[in-house]
Amino acid sequence: MKVIRSKEFIASRAWGAKDIANMDGITTRLHWTDTPYRWHVNDGQEVFVVLDGRVEMLYRINGSESSVLLEVGDIFYASVGTEHVAHPIGEARVLVVEKAGSV
Repeated sequence: MKVIRSKEFIASRAWGAKDIANMDGITTRLHWTDTPYRWHVNDGQEVFVVLDGRVEMLYRINGSESSVLLEVGDIFYASVGTEHVAHPIGEARVLVVEKAGSV
């Protein structure tokens, strides 16, 4: 049993994470960041939930680039093969659920 106050979490580096759970190879992690990640495709599905701040999520489908602005409480689901990159606007805290070892 644990309680995590996400707004109090600050990592020592951008995209640093606090491991919350690993359930049969699916991880749930709290990330803190103030800089963009990098374009990537996960090994499986990914659920990305903005808990604090704002994040512009850029993604490519069939070579066409789009973006969406994610606010607190918004959820981005990346299906298998979805190329994407998160660009926080200032500081952001996000909950990421994905296959263990995914990029």
